[in-house]
Amino acid sequence: MEHINGATLLVATRKGLFTWQRENAVWRLMSSTPDFPGEPVSMVLRDPRDGTDYAALNLGHFGVKLWCRARDASEWTELSPPAFAQEAGQSEAPSDDAQARSASTASTTSTAASPPSVSLLWSLEAAGPDAPGVLWAGTIPGGLFRSHDRGHTWALVQTLWDRPERAEWMGGGYDHPGIHSICIDPRDSRQVMVAVSTGGVWRTRDDGHTWALAASGMEADYMPPERRLDPNAQDVHRLVQCRDAPNALWAQHHNGIFRSLDYGASWRRIHASPSSFGFAVAVDPHDPDVAWFVPAQRDACRIPVDARLVVIRTRDGGESFTSLSQGLPEMPSYDLIYRHGLDIDTTGRSLAMGSTTGALWVSDNAGEQWRCLSTHLPPIHAVRFV
Repeated sequence: MEHINGATLLVATRKGLFTWQRENAVWRLMSSTPDFPGEPVSMVLRDPRDGTDYAALNLGHFGVKLWCRARDASEWTELSPPAFAQEAGQSEAPSDDAQARSASTASTTSTAASPPSVSLLWSLEAAGPDAPGVLWAGTIPGGLFRSHDRGHTWALVQTLWDRPERAEWMGGGYDHPGIHSICIDPRDSRQVMVAVSTGGVWRTRDDGHTWALAASGMEADYMPPERRLDPNAQDVHRLVQCRDAPNALWAQHHNGIFRSLDYGASWRRIHASPSSFGFAVAVDPHDPDVAWFVPAQRDACRIPVDARLVVIRTRDGGESFTSLSQGLPEMPSYDLIYRHGLDIDTTGRSLAMGSTTGALWVSDNAGEQWRCLSTHLPPIHAVRFV
């Protein structure tokens, strides 16, 4: 939606999926009862190609669920979520050799011996018009899945899963590594980049047949000196791509802000005030030099710097930053913004931001002023303009 007056905002929370509608600059909550009331919605997507909504749920003991709703439909339909073959009951009976190998490694840890199981559907993206029906999903543990039939069936992208480097991936904030960012090149849906926490940035140019690391220039200060520049050891918190200049990417990393202008071939570290640490990043869809971040204190003390929530914006590719706080809460404030808690609309003017304490803000002038829509939502996992 390119016009500023009308927009829809989907807000995925720990207790359901809320929808706001904007008409003539007035935002209105569509229903006080959310979709999936009381259930944790980890990710939401509206496919721009056909208007279908997708919602991923994380029900703990009852597992990961996936639902879809067709354009203009009122009811949701449950789909089979991405799952490893063992989860879906599709694993083949082991051969005698496989049984012997299994017996010989019985002394290894239970984690290594157990088959993988999806514990979180962390990212969900639609391919472009040149790949009708194709969806991509990233999970914890670090699995990348693809659907060719609008989410009705899913297949693990085995070529990435089988990379030997995956053995060194590790969890960031979670116990296991996860794929939280999927960037599909608007010029060619065969070109995809994914970010792993913790496992760097990976790129395919041939629809997932082959993969290469694309994190050279990133710096992991938490690693031993000899591995600080190891592309496979980088903890990327969020990766975004400029729609109109797809070679330009921004990454919020555990150790700062990074930018690439050559489709991930090289990265430059950028320092910002009051902090270069955070989780969320948004880039202007038209101007690759314009991006927004939400700084925080890092590592164990994950709160806003000096208990003051601000958004910082660069308009010159990271050479300088402006702190934006008009309309945000006064000190002290302890709102933290998850990596999917900041989004920008297709005009590049409207931003939405949701916090771990259930506050939701919007800005219709690129972050200069913020308006609070609610302070009493459940903790917000993701916000998305559609």
